Amino acid sequence: MAGAFAVRFSKCSPLRNPLSGALALRRRSSRASLEILAPRSLISSQLERGTRVGIARASISTSAIGGRTERKAEMDLFQISPSSVLKLQRGDITKWLVNGSTDAIVNAANERLQRGGGVDGAIHRAAGAGLQAACLEIPEVQPGVRCPTGEARITPAFQLPVSQIIHTVGPIYDAHRHPEILLRNAYRNSLQLAKENNIEYIAFPSISCGVFGYPFDEASNVAISTIKEFSDNFKEVHFVLFEDGVYNAWLESARKLL
Repeated sequence: MAGAFAVRFSKCSPLRNPLSGALALRRRSSRASLEILAPRSLISSQLERGTRVGIARASISTSAIGGRTERKAEMDLFQISPSSVLKLQRGDITKWLVNGSTDAIVNAANERLQRGGGVDGAIHRAAGAGLQAACLEIPEVQPGVRCPTGEARITPAFQLPVSQIIHTVGPIYDAHRHPEILLRNAYRNSLQLAKENNIEYIAFPSISCGVFGYPFDEASNVAISTIKEFSDNFKEVHFVLFEDGVYNAWLESARKLL
């Protein structure tokens, strides 16, 4: 696979649609960005051979740039339906973008829809104060609860590059008798709400895997199996994951379930 990739340096802005003509992964630095391209024909040929695991995998260390060693960029792709692709990638979900019009990220929120920590805090910081104001305009369904666990709500993305943010609340692992049901609902309801709002590209974090304490291997099985079942209406479903342990769990589940 490695020999099929072309590598080039540029100072261009990030690609807006990685599957339009070529699969692209770009790693940015303060001085340049590193782009890895694979021809669409390479992806097509693998699909025709019925490849079950990653359609393509690209990874490269940026240590050659200025002599610095940085975390390597990585992406794994899987065909989940005739019309939909799953992408697993390392990175910052607040910087994720496809086209700015039919794309959305999912926020791992709390039931109050008030700025919290982890992914939720990062998304609020990047989106700006308008996001919290929009969240507070969502009516409470009971005192202090705007989005019950397992449900989803949508807001504009404000200063983020995508068009919409879908907020969902995953379960606290030790606080619910059947957390897998609530976690599955969080993914399914996020996808349903995205579909209702004409979203074609959606990116998830690892819901409930932070302070909510969901074991990575169990959470990844729920996430991948739910995406497999409900993703037909999307061109691309992404998981943008930061921690190595989370990424490895998601990759193992995708290889097993897809």
